[in-house]
Amino acid sequence: MPIDTPEWVQDAVFYQIFPDRFARSGRVTAVQHLEPWDTAPTAHGFKGGDLYGVTQKLDYLQDLGVTAIYSCPVFASASNHRYHTFDYYNVDPLLGGNDALRELLDSAHQRGMRIVLDGVFNHASRGFWQFHHVLENGAASPYRDWFHFDQDRLQGRKPFQPYPSDQAARSLADGQGSFDAIGYGAWWNLPALPKFNTDCPEVREFLLSVAEHWVEFGIDGWRLDVANEIEDDAFWREFRQRVRTINPETYIVGEVWGEAQHWLHGDMWDAVMNYQVTAACLAFFGGTQLDLEQVRQPSSFSHVRRCSGPEFAAEIQRVASIYPNEITAAQLNLLDSHDMPRFLTCCGGDKAALKMAWLFLCLIPGAPCIYYGDEIGLDGRHDPDCRKAFPWRTNVWDMQIHTWYQKCIQLRKDYRLSRAEPPQPVVAETGTIVFRTAAESGTLTSVFNTESNEVTIELPASELTDVRLVLAGAAIPEPISRNNGQIRLTISPRCSAVFATDADES
Repeated sequence: MPIDTPEWVQDAVFYQIFPDRFARSGRVTAVQHLEPWDTAPTAHGFKGGDLYGVTQKLDYLQDLGVTAIYSCPVFASASNHRYHTFDYYNVDPLLGGNDALRELLDSAHQRGMRIVLDGVFNHASRGFWQFHHVLENGAASPYRDWFHFDQDRLQGRKPFQPYPSDQAARSLADGQGSFDAIGYGAWWNLPALPKFNTDCPEVREFLLSVAEHWVEFGIDGWRLDVANEIEDDAFWREFRQRVRTINPETYIVGEVWGEAQHWLHGDMWDAVMNYQVTAACLAFFGGTQLDLEQVRQPSSFSHVRRCSGPEFAAEIQRVASIYPNEITAAQLNLLDSHDMPRFLTCCGGDKAALKMAWLFLCLIPGAPCIYYGDEIGLDGRHDPDCRKAFPWRTNVWDMQIHTWYQKCIQLRKDYRLSRAEPPQPVVAETGTIVFRTAAESGTLTSVFNTESNEVTIELPASELTDVRLVLAGAAIPEPISRNNGQIRLTISPRCSAVFATDADES
């Protein structure tokens, strides 16, 4: 079938926001007992960021080069991350409520920016009305088919345990499933997250109606949390049909950490969060600084190891090859997220690794995505440390990284790299790789040196007529020289650079 992805996505630069940690507006009143903004985050504490605060920072994001925001969940919840949804039709009052989302959407759209929200449709929370109704009424509840309940507990022969007893908690810890231990199916056996029964027609209609409602409200897309765990193709096909009927440019991006061909044939999703590219970037650009203990915190990254230039090139080409070109151009390419240690921390604090990896994302097809704070050098170990509050005091920012992010985004826009052919490797050595990109306005040669020493690459002069340096991660005294019909490109240690040969206008 034809593949129709939203036209705007491939030109987008995304910015992922964790709403509680991005910016306080001062407009959400009567909120007490917040954690101090600059203190280390905790698993359950609230910092008080809100959607009005995001709106106030749109100028900052636009100056950075961002054109789209992906926000972690915003709907009413008793968790700071809001993946435990209480009410799918109301924005959390701590974030400013529906009015705050309305203001954010209107302000963003006036700037030509898009807003994609996180949709948690696999599971709800133990505070969700329909789930709570069953806990109160058992088999008499009209909602008893909405989740996966143990019949003995529905009939009142045993109690449900949404807040497990010590014995039930020990059973869960010992590997017993939530269905037997506490009386209902829960995502990853976590009592707080009862899993929806999407075979129930009323559940399907509820979830699909939620998706429609917020697209009608004005959001530009859905990021689908653990979407592969709703193993129901008919559900996702109807999801696509219904939201696309409202807005044909709605972006649908699933969270899948591995290969996702099953959902990417044009009838379900447009793209996935491209964690396979994340893993490859860690493995190559991290070099000897790569902290494998941090990298492997997410179970999906337990396989990651350091790799060479040829291995990196092969993996990038493999990932691109398993999807149609239209899908590759719409992928959400990221270096890190709220679900893993930050890229900078995974690379042992090596800022050169972060800069090289960000440049690479800006060169390849797909929408590059910044996890809030990466652009100023924010670090962080696994959850909750990777969810620190954004430090708005500019004296603590790494301005070199911030400027580098801006320059890479500008390079992507100037050369329309989102519309160019994928970069092709022309040299791949142990710690060095050279890509060539044929763009509308010329040819780019990008060199990445992960070694701790200066590297010189020789290429035929006939291929690099009138070559010039357009971007470098560090000062290079003599980046370009010629020798016996060869062009010599010299790159500083742990550095990347881009050279341009302008298109012939004759």
